[in-house]
Amino acid sequence: MTRIVHMETMKPKYAYSTEEIVEGAKKYWLNDAPELSRRMALKIFKGSDISVRNSVVPLEIAFSDLSFEEKNDIYKREMIEYGKILLKKTIENSKIDPKEIDYIITTSCTGFMIPSVDAYLVNELGLRGDIVRLPVTEMGCAGGTSALIYANDFLKANPDKTAVVMALEIPSITFQKNDFSPENLVSTAIFSDGFACAVVKGGEGKGAHIIDTNMYHFHEGTHLMGFNLVNSGLKIVLDKDVPSTIEGHFEKIFLPFLKRNDLEIEHVHHYMFHPGGKKIINMVESYINDHGKDISESRWVLDNHGNMSSATIMHIFERVEANREIKDGDLGYMLAFGPGFMAQSLLLKWVV
Repeated sequence: MTRIVHMETMKPKYAYSTEEIVEGAKKYWLNDAPELSRRMALKIFKGSDISVRNSVVPLEIAFSDLSFEEKNDIYKREMIEYGKILLKKTIENSKIDPKEIDYIITTSCTGFMIPSVDAYLVNELGLRGDIVRLPVTEMGCAGGTSALIYANDFLKANPDKTAVVMALEIPSITFQKNDFSPENLVSTAIFSDGFACAVVKGGEGKGAHIIDTNMYHFHEGTHLMGFNLVNSGLKIVLDKDVPSTIEGHFEKIFLPFLKRNDLEIEHVHHYMFHPGGKKIINMVESYINDHGKDISESRWVLDNHGNMSSATIMHIFERVEANREIKDGDLGYMLAFGPGFMAQSLLLKWVV
């Protein structure tokens, strides 16, 4: 059995309200934009159902016309710095010994690093020389669930081991200043920087035990989501059909998964859905509310943090544990979507 025993989350240095971002966009970006694009951008920002977004850089940098090299230099520097702070906090607050860590998984899709950030963290924090490292770089918003699934697979085979799963995302530096396409406008409005780290252990004991996992692939869906690599950096791919595609597959994703565990929707106590954006969270919330369940933590994270890509689902898990009265035997369900197109699920059972 594998169990999540601790979840640590961290916000970047800069936090901006929607009103501040709108003013920043007008000042640093939209002043020279075509009028139609300007109106569309401001409408998307104000209608996003996101109150606060976070960034590792101030707005004047986030909205500037940086080269790919300049963006990636920021990415590398901030990944190492925030990764170091986050892992130190995780070790302190979970009360594990750094030498206990056998497996480190890092997930990020918003820049490039070779060697990956985990190599720097092994050196910075003096982790063991025989630690197993796994960087996950192409799973997008599903990277957090992916990494937890990979940790589960490792720990089922090594039940006496300990893993840390780190989601480190800096989408603010993927901004494309001269792109006024709907995809870039939506991406700029919904994505936000964020970081999270889970401690996952094998064996019996307290924690959220991972009972089952599942990966669901949408055939012929590679065009729906991802990044194109262009001279100015990572350019978002975000097809307008993403919400309707998810809606068309939604029941196929998690109802059979619950059924194979002899469960119905009503049996699960705590639902955690990666919110994506306004259309997706509204659809999922409407469906789940019809069954007497609520995903208020998913909506709260979107409202107060924005879409932090792979770190989002881990923030939601942390919010659920902090705000709900978790009882022994409670069941939880986590779901996130990512490029491919695909969906990834985890079924949890708490031992308290």
